[in-house]
Amino acid sequence: MSTMLLALVAGAVVGLALGGLGGSGSMLAVPALTYLLRFTPAEATTAALVIVTLTSATALTAHARDGNVAWRTGLLFAAAGIAPAVATGTVSAHLPGTLLTTAFAVIAALAALRMLRPAPTETSGRTHPTRAGAAGAGLGAVTGFLGVGGGFLAVPALVNVLGLPMRRAIGTSLLVITLNSLAALTARAGTGMKLDWATIAPFTAAAILAAHDAKHLAHRLKATTLQRTFAYTLLAVAALMLADTLI
Repeated sequence: MSTMLLALVAGAVVGLALGGLGGSGSMLAVPALTYLLRFTPAEATTAALVIVTLTSATALTAHARDGNVAWRTGLLFAAAGIAPAVATGTVSAHLPGTLLTTAFAVIAALAALRMLRPAPTETSGRTHPTRAGAAGAGLGAVTGFLGVGGGFLAVPALVNVLGLPMRRAIGTSLLVITLNSLAALTARAGTGMKLDWATIAPFTAAAILAAHDAKHLAHRLKATTLQRTFAYTLLAVAALMLADTLI
């Protein structure tokens, strides 16, 4: 299979997850770039930030048109994560590839297990500022370090910590992912890393197109079916990455 076709297929899967679930697609972007498209771990995490930033911003506009973005809440949540995203993004570019791959595999497995759990219960209680700030900062740190948007963490945090309804949590998570990914990407801009834009461009284009149509597909499928499919895929990817690194 040609590099172009692999990039298009992988991009479509990433866009489907980001547009339909408000996250998790970026967890597939890094292993796709690493194992299918032969990027180094450092290159893959940086390229994933480019892809996730542009795709999330596109998906965000669709959710915003439907009124499913809590702008003030999302901006406050994202603000807590910008500094950690910049800090870990700067450090990550200089770490060994084996460490990045192992850390990513562990986070991917945890994300998959989290997705297999029952959906978080929506609450209407008052937001606790300390918990909200800690959740936002933790999400930013993960985004910068591993090049993932962190939607698998953002959605449950927005529901459980900030009390948003699930539909608005998904839309708002895209705002948080976009801002955190952009901050982490900015931190890596001065590292001098060269990226394969001939591969990243079609990957991103396919992700954007898929994200645009993801909501229509999500309405046809049960949300739990789509979520479980991605969860089991993530578990398989995490297992393969750990095996490749440790054996």
